Amino acid sequence: MKKLITTLTNIWKIDDLRTRILNTLLFLLIYRVGCHIVLPGVNPAALQHEAKEGLLGLLDMFAGGSFSRSAIFALGVMPYISASIVVQLLGIAVPYFQKLQKEGESGRKKMTQITRYLTLAITLVQSIAYVRTQIDGGAKMIADPMFTILSAFVLTAGTLFVMWLGEKITDKGIGNGISLIIMVGIIAQLPSGLTAEWFSRMSTGGGGPIPLLLEFVALFLVVIFTILIVQGVRKIPVQYAKKIVGNKQYGGVRQYIPLKVNASGVMPIIFAQAIMFVPMSIGQFFPDLQSPFLTSLSNYTSVAYNVVFAILIIAFTFFYTAIMVNPQQMSEDMKKNGGFIPGIKPGQATNYYIDGVVSKITFPGSIFLAIVAIFPAIASLFGVNNQFAHFYGGTSLLILVGVVLDTLQQIESHLLMRHYDGLMKTGRIRGRASAVNTGTTQSVI
Repeated sequence: MKKLITTLTNIWKIDDLRTRILNTLLFLLIYRVGCHIVLPGVNPAALQHEAKEGLLGLLDMFAGGSFSRSAIFALGVMPYISASIVVQLLGIAVPYFQKLQKEGESGRKKMTQITRYLTLAITLVQSIAYVRTQIDGGAKMIADPMFTILSAFVLTAGTLFVMWLGEKITDKGIGNGISLIIMVGIIAQLPSGLTAEWFSRMSTGGGGPIPLLLEFVALFLVVIFTILIVQGVRKIPVQYAKKIVGNKQYGGVRQYIPLKVNASGVMPIIFAQAIMFVPMSIGQFFPDLQSPFLTSLSNYTSVAYNVVFAILIIAFTFFYTAIMVNPQQMSEDMKKNGGFIPGIKPGQATNYYIDGVVSKITFPGSIFLAIVAIFPAIASLFGVNNQFAHFYGGTSLLILVGVVLDTLQQIESHLLMRHYDGLMKTGRIRGRASAVNTGTTQSVI
């Protein structure tokens, strides 16, 4: 406890770190205030505040509840994330974007600008769809089409402002701004989930405090399990050849390529959830095609849903890892810098070796990711309230763990750079951004 107090005091002593933390808190406060400002022309009392399910529930969680509130930040940063994913995929398939990726800082600025323009286009389309489908006619106090035009303009401006806040947090604050905004939106749902679970357990027939205590213990163990997945790496040793220039010797040192067990992050779960939303849509738009199997796929606690969901996550983990990790580029960069893996010939043999290692660690990583993804359904089967069960796994828990580790890793870097003790006595916090550049592309989330 004494070391924790000393560390917090050291954090406050560093002027730059203190300013960055205060800036981050200020920007996040502005975002949370905007999440409660309802769109102009909408009657808040007439809105239906029912819980969103499936993909809409995921969007509402990412937006901090503003999606169901019809707030000016209802779309949150999801259009920006969608645009970023599209630009990442274009960087694999389109030669122009591949060239931009190799141009360094100038290429990165161009890709950032393209991502912003694409975010604007996606937000315009999604804002019109949101106004038409998610706002009840009784809640509209302005007649169409003026209401649709005004709301689409405000929603688009809101998303662009949130994107600007995220960039400002990254630049002037601590941690990744977009990730922190998503994390704050998820945490904002935690008090209501805890309250609902408390009243559920304390009501007649709810089980009392013992089941509630067991739920907290189980949640603690799940968080530890998730941290192990996020932090897990496989280190490949790399030896660099010695170079003698004049009277000095360069190289000859051994370094490591850290390959993450879960290199794909939360993207496989997001893709799988989007596909699992299709059966529900088919049942709504085509009632004649409804069948018991499609009905079971619309229920996230059913066996069929979770089996198909887990299979999709495993498949998408391999797919997205293949996109994120490029063994050929890694082997080429290693060869250019005079590095080699001991016992492996440079060139194609190194490429095959790295690809084999990635495949071996991706399989258990995908299994663990699928287990974490279905934990909320398992918790619901044990009587946990749906609002609280979402924190037992899935996208929300992975984002929370990943973002917290990234932020702590940056704080620790500031402390160590100024010769203070880190946040931990032994070891170092490894965030997702702490890996060296090995030809991989980091996810936005």
